[in-house]
Amino acid sequence: MAIGVVMHTFDVQLADLDRGVYEDLTLRLAQHPSETAEFMVTRLLAYCLEYTEGIAFSEGVAATNEPAVLVRDATGRQTAWIEVGSPDAERLHYGSKLTGHVAIYTHRDPARVVPQWSGKKIHDAENIVLHSFDPGFVQSVAEAVERRNTVTLSVTEGQLYLDVNGVNLTSGVRAHPVG
Repeated sequence: MAIGVVMHTFDVQLADLDRGVYEDLTLRLAQHPSETAEFMVTRLLAYCLEYTEGIAFSEGVAATNEPAVLVRDATGRQTAWIEVGSPDAERLHYGSKLTGHVAIYTHRDPARVVPQWSGKKIHDAENIVLHSFDPGFVQSVAEAVERRNTVTLSVTEGQLYLDVNGVNLTSGVRAHPVG
C-alpha cells in the first residue's frame, strides 16, 4: 500500500427498493493521497448503487486497466465495468467491449462531463449511462466521512436517502445518456 494511504471502514445498511437489494456490508476503502474525498465517496456510492454478487473495488488509482468498481461472475469473467469521475472515451469503449454493462458515477457537473464523449468512438454508447447527484451532495457526504463510518443508504423511486455517522442527506440519482 502506498505511503499516505488512508483506510476508511464503512458499515453499510443498504436498502435499494428500486432493485430489491437489501444487504449489510462492511467495506474497506483505501484513499490514495492523490484521490479526493469526493472521488472516494463516489466510489462508495457507485458500489452500493450497483451492488450485486461478485462486485468489488479495483486497486483504485493504481489500477490503470480496470475501472474503480467491477463485477465478476463465478468463472472470474468481468461482467460489469463501473467508472467514477469522468473517464475518457477510450476507457469506456474498452470497458463496453469487455463487459455487458458499463455505468459511470460522477461527483462532477454532468453538463461538463457528457460533452467530452461527443463524436468519440464508444462501443455500445447508447446503453451507457452517467449517474450524477444533486449539487453539493457528494461534498456534504465527504465532509461527514471519518476513518470508521456507519452508513444507512436507501433508494426508492430514484431518490437516495443517506445517513453517514448521524448526518442525514438526500439526493436524486440522475441518469444522463452517454450516446
